[in-house]
Amino acid sequence: MSLLDGKNLPGQLKTMSYKKMAALAGEIRERLIQTVSETGGHLASNLGTVELTLAMHRCFDSPKDRFVFDVGHQAYTHKLLTGRLEKFATLRQENGLSGFCRPEESPHDIFSTGHAGTAVSAALGLVEGERIKGNSKSYTVAVVGDGAFTAGMIYEAMNNNRSKRGNRLIVVLNENEMSISKNVGAFAQYLADIRAKPSYHKLKADTESALRKIPLVGETAARGVHKLKSTVKNWLYSSTWFEDMGFHYIGPIDGHNLHTLVRALQSAKWLARPVVVHIHTTKGKGYHPAEQEPSVFHGVGSFDLETGEPLPSGKDYSSVFGEKLCELAARNGNVCAITAAMSLGTGLTEFSRRFPGRFFDVGIAEQHAAAFAGGLAKTGMLPVFAVYSSFFQRCYDQVWHDVAMQKQKAVFAVDRAGFVGGDGESHQGLYDVSMLSGIPGLEIFAPSSYAELEQMLEDAVLRATAPVCIRYPRGCEDPLPADYLPSGGAWELYGDASAKTTIVCYGRLFSQAAQALELLKLGGVRARVVKLNRILPVDFFAVQAAAQSKKVYFFEEGVRAGGVGERFGAALLEQGYRGEYKITAVEGGFVPQASVKSLLARYKLDSKGMAELILG
Repeated sequence: MSLLDGKNLPGQLKTMSYKKMAALAGEIRERLIQTVSETGGHLASNLGTVELTLAMHRCFDSPKDRFVFDVGHQAYTHKLLTGRLEKFATLRQENGLSGFCRPEESPHDIFSTGHAGTAVSAALGLVEGERIKGNSKSYTVAVVGDGAFTAGMIYEAMNNNRSKRGNRLIVVLNENEMSISKNVGAFAQYLADIRAKPSYHKLKADTESALRKIPLVGETAARGVHKLKSTVKNWLYSSTWFEDMGFHYIGPIDGHNLHTLVRALQSAKWLARPVVVHIHTTKGKGYHPAEQEPSVFHGVGSFDLETGEPLPSGKDYSSVFGEKLCELAARNGNVCAITAAMSLGTGLTEFSRRFPGRFFDVGIAEQHAAAFAGGLAKTGMLPVFAVYSSFFQRCYDQVWHDVAMQKQKAVFAVDRAGFVGGDGESHQGLYDVSMLSGIPGLEIFAPSSYAELEQMLEDAVLRATAPVCIRYPRGCEDPLPADYLPSGGAWELYGDASAKTTIVCYGRLFSQAAQALELLKLGGVRARVVKLNRILPVDFFAVQAAAQSKKVYFFEEGVRAGGVGERFGAALLEQGYRGEYKITAVEGGFVPQASVKSLLARYKLDSKGMAELILG
């Protein structure tokens, strides 16, 4: 019988031999690789945290002890251990398991997650809340990758730590790419291993206590020993920053050595105070292609299990954006590119290679990236910040205060706009338009094709005089009508110009709207499409054109509240429109994972849904 098929695995882990735990780790890696090769997902990060998750479940009692995984993209092993083995094949599928932590799935998932840098803040809130309630016996463990330490929120949370003796917060710092603390030779590793033993910490505490009891000189001797220890440790590990912030520091230790991990976590429990346990792991551990290229296998689609090669997907909006930006940078030496740790995902890898002096990866610091773009623009540079729509949500104040209010021209390339599919609630790009719609002086564009993206990007970078957002979806362009001829203007009219029914839309929904016209013809309805290229500010003439119809239907792949549809409707009323106006957009709460095709159909944003709504 497979170890992974056992019942109550967290309970079994308490007494399982290390040999069996290692065998279980091997089984888990096989299951992760097999499943993610079919469903897509975050592979490298999960392969790197198998032993850590096993050690955590051995040392703690989830969900009484709370695990908060930063981002949650490394929690697949946690899911397998907590009763979700049978459903694991549905990972990231509609009505299946989320690719992140979701309390709706299991009481072992404490927080819904998906964005980086939040875990320590949430964990500290849990600890303080339990303290106020009088529950001081449980532990809260925040698992944080070193990449998240490029996010300023981490430092805000650690600065807020009260460093109380009974504050049972444990931060596991999983270092798998960046170097935070140096591991200086075998002697440092030996001392780190010694420091991971509970007996070490007890001996240290007992020694200091005994020294303080010596008459006259005890307190001085204890301080001297403490100072010597700190000096030696600082020399070995290069920094006592964590302890300056009120955390006891354990590490660095081998994050794949189960025995050492368990001892370190037990030590952290024994201390019963805020602790940082610093571990080293290998991203992609156990799968050679992922070990060789962990960034490629960070978030991956379906791939060939034997070779690790991704299944063919062809050109997409991100790659077209990256190619065009390289072309513009070659033509103009002021063009700069900014990313927040997403150069591969946003199509900027080639730019980083060709123009390293004008490429800036600021880490997981979207707020800084936006304000940084404002500073670059002030010097006459032409900054382009490529960012996922869901991560752009973090930048509102900086776009408002440091770019728009300063009247600086920066270009925000908003990738993954609209439905994103398998990544679910935390990654749906449905909120950027509503968020940005009230910022004065900001223009927002939405292409319906690669060619339009290229033209909009060129206009924004080389000709615009104000800040610009260009939002485009994940994946490939949808087919456009053979007789459609783009004008490059703020809006366009397509279809029967004299029709009394008008569909208004933007972005990839234009493809669906054009197909809906054919379905409407079959139903005896003549219609046309007002296609918005610049979606905000709303164009007066686009509104005037729509107002010539008796019925206007606005379809929007975004949230209705504060969206373009509401602003377009208000503009119609201001022009005295007396016809029928209906908005179809996303309402009813957060949108879980499902294919883009399925989500478009669910919200009546595909051609069939549009036609059905209009035909009644």
